[in-house]
Amino acid sequence: MTIQWFPGHMAKAKREVSEKLKFVDIVFELVDARLPLSSRNPLLDQILQQKPRLVILNKADLADPQQTRLWQGYFESLGFAAVTVNAHDSSATKRVIQAAKLALKEKIARDKARGLKPRSIRAMVVGIPNVGKSTLMNRLVGKKIAQTGNKPGVTKGQQWLRSGTDLELLDTPGILWPKFEDPDVGKKLALTGAIKDQLLHLDDIAIFGLDFFARYYPGRISQRYRLTEAEEALPAVEMLMLITEKRGYKDDYDRGSELVVVEVRQNKLGSFTLDRYEEMGVGSGETRVDK
Repeated sequence: MTIQWFPGHMAKAKREVSEKLKFVDIVFELVDARLPLSSRNPLLDQILQQKPRLVILNKADLADPQQTRLWQGYFESLGFAAVTVNAHDSSATKRVIQAAKLALKEKIARDKARGLKPRSIRAMVVGIPNVGKSTLMNRLVGKKIAQTGNKPGVTKGQQWLRSGTDLELLDTPGILWPKFEDPDVGKKLALTGAIKDQLLHLDDIAIFGLDFFARYYPGRISQRYRLTEAEEALPAVEMLMLITEKRGYKDDYDRGSELVVVEVRQNKLGSFTLDRYEEMGVGSGETRVDK
């Protein structure tokens, strides 16, 4: 499955991100803690270059804690500052501001030595659709200013927001890259809702999700859908057929697929991480980034 999705507002946002970089001290790159690599836009490394960066692993409450710790260490090993948050948690604001100040400690010290008056940190917030940017922005600001929605493509323009006296935020629309060469990346993004459902076949995504959970989190499918251990060991296609029948949908496999995808997104099968640290070929041979 090759997914191509690059609406006009995303192309415009890419240009505007490049133009606005000079006005900010640091970039907040939001990723989904359930897929820390697959939810990163590779174009951002070209755009952001050497600008100081704080990688925020959002939705950490939905992810596998052990995997999240490994991924946080991975980003730190690249020279980025990194922090894990749940944007719905009141502690997110404090954690992000502290991490930003730590990432910019050398710049802050230089400004102080030059006798410059302290000012709020100016940050640009970037990330692909549906990683929780608007929810985090509203948390940081302390009120509902950024528009939110549990679907990709909600934020369409850039806006400055103030978070107390410590932080000024420049929001940007979510930016996806033009095409996903790796079909598994597309499926992972689809399973978590980063891609509009109209662009894909839900049965493919449901089958992908069932196969993933059976492999990495055995027992959860059988517990949720009342399957036997033997039934959970069946190919994912057959599992989907059983789930559809057991839910009383007869042979309406589209409805069964929608059920599985929605319940995975709602964490009805428990917390999970799709990007498995031990299998993603990371941890060696990476180039550090000078902060």
